[in-house]
Amino acid sequence: MSVLEMKVPSPGESITEVEIATWLVKDGDYVEKDQPIAEVDSDKATLELPAEQSGVITLKAEEGDVVQVGQVVCLIDMDAARPEGAAPAAEAPKQEEAPKVAEPAKQEAPKPAAPVAAPQTYATGAPSPAAKKILDEKGMDAAQVSGTGRDGRITKTDAELAAVPALGGSPMTATGARTTTTTKLSVLRRKIAQRLVSVKNETAMLTTFNEVDMSEIFRLRKLYKEEFAQKHGVGLGFMSFFTKAVTRALQMYPDVNASIDGDFKVNYDFCDISIAVSGPKGLMVPVLRNAENMSFSGVEANIKDLATKVRDGKITVDEMTGGTFTITNGGTFGSMMSTPIINPPQSAILGMHNIIQRPVAVDGQVVIRPMMYVAMSYDHRIIDGKESVGFLVAVKEGIDNPVEILMGGDERKGLGL
Repeated sequence: MSVLEMKVPSPGESITEVEIATWLVKDGDYVEKDQPIAEVDSDKATLELPAEQSGVITLKAEEGDVVQVGQVVCLIDMDAARPEGAAPAAEAPKQEEAPKVAEPAKQEAPKPAAPVAAPQTYATGAPSPAAKKILDEKGMDAAQVSGTGRDGRITKTDAELAAVPALGGSPMTATGARTTTTTKLSVLRRKIAQRLVSVKNETAMLTTFNEVDMSEIFRLRKLYKEEFAQKHGVGLGFMSFFTKAVTRALQMYPDVNASIDGDFKVNYDFCDISIAVSGPKGLMVPVLRNAENMSFSGVEANIKDLATKVRDGKITVDEMTGGTFTITNGGTFGSMMSTPIINPPQSAILGMHNIIQRPVAVDGQVVIRPMMYVAMSYDHRIIDGKESVGFLVAVKEGIDNPVEILMGGDERKGLGL
């Protein structure tokens, strides 16, 4: 019998262990070569583990197990014949599990204790003056209320609780499901939590705010979106304008494009822009390498490609490693203003928000413009207030006047048309 030992491959440098997030096959299944058999979480990404050969698989690790890189996680019997049709063994547990789950639930359900009958007196079922007033106001009969007072007298509290609907009233009378679910955080989520806490504790993080007028970008997108899409095969979105504005501002304020390494400051002569993308496993930050050299269409094409990989779970560790500055867009979820958290070891991050038609003063006149608040969080240990404010103003200039600032005065040439 030829048996292949499948070991955990290295997802990238500095990663020594991963967690088995989900087995996509069951023990004893027949798998095809290159078929995804598991999803594994590292501290940087979730990756698929493909079968190295075809055959019957035997699992050697459970979901949730943390395994070392190079450790055997399953065996594949390559001599096993490919089965015809569905295996009946996979259906058997489902038929047996149902009664096993249902029966203990009935046995464990606590039975309410039988009420102890109180001695009947003249006070039994009689409301107190305060209780009688509440019942009269609600048009309720005292016979509908159980008294908990001495000798069964109906108290004010009894009347108030009876007058409140079972749902939407006092928490004491609310009914419905009150279950909780405890789920272990994935390695990726635990690492993100650790990094976010360390940022708050280990950096002098401040945030500066400004607002940008999106009118010119709206005009350009409306005028050229169809021609741009036909020529370049991608849509003309907001991110290309913000990326170009950010790379320009980074070159004007190089300390924003830097990081701290112990007692040293590291400045970068390139702009690797991390773009926050929401995926099934959480927020990922793939990197646009040398974004300062990209055209509008190049930025849009690269962002589309990286975002697709994130949402399909195909993003690699290398594509998320590095980055000198991050852009995140909370506006896609409706955020009006927020304080973004720095993505270490970077020193700054730009937060975009939703666009709202607001009245603003332009040349002494009140006009309605599509406005967006922008926020820049930065590490005050390396970036001073002058640089942070100047940087955000430079971004604002590029967004408010993209033709002159970002396109050299020629909008068609700037868009590659």
